[in-house]
Amino acid sequence: MLNLFKAKVGLNENVEYQLKDSEGNVKQLFQPNKLYSAMMKAGLLSPSLTSPLLGHFSNSMVISNLITTLGVSGIAARINGSGSPAAYTYIALGTGTDAAADADTELGDEITTSGGARAAASVSLVTTDTAGDTAQLQNTFNFTTGGTFAITESGVLNAASDGTLLARQVFSAINVASGDSLQVTWKFDVDTA
Repeated sequence: MLNLFKAKVGLNENVEYQLKDSEGNVKQLFQPNKLYSAMMKAGLLSPSLTSPLLGHFSNSMVISNLITTLGVSGIAARINGSGSPAAYTYIALGTGTDAAADADTELGDEITTSGGARAAASVSLVTTDTAGDTAQLQNTFNFTTGGTFAITESGVLNAASDGTLLARQVFSAINVASGDSLQVTWKFDVDTA
């Protein structure tokens, strides 16, 4: 017998980036379109490429990301306490350009200096569709002297160093300089279907 009311839990994920200069002025970021995202996922584009055919410039960049195989296992383990993995509360930035893949266990080239090092995020539950259905992690990275990077990847992990990679994505380069601040907001929206 076909069960039309079978419960499913889907995990939708999004990450938002907003860049400001040393005086707090918003700096424009490239917002990729679906074609750009598909070509990045397939490894056909470089994160440094921007084109009017592939997106537009905006006050922030919002993209979907990829939950890794180990991340899926970690979510399941967090639900029932099997193995008791640590909570995923750290955000990391990097300059790696290899396309995000299910098998990823770390960032391609994680930043460790000048204000761009992995950081504990402010965590909360926010509402997308149903009260408290979205886990949010947010951190503002403040870049110091020597902090000039073309950031092309970000991830969420469960430890201050090493740890398990929950999610990762590669995107069009966000160029930061000393004095800039980059606010990164990850949202994991749990939907039933």
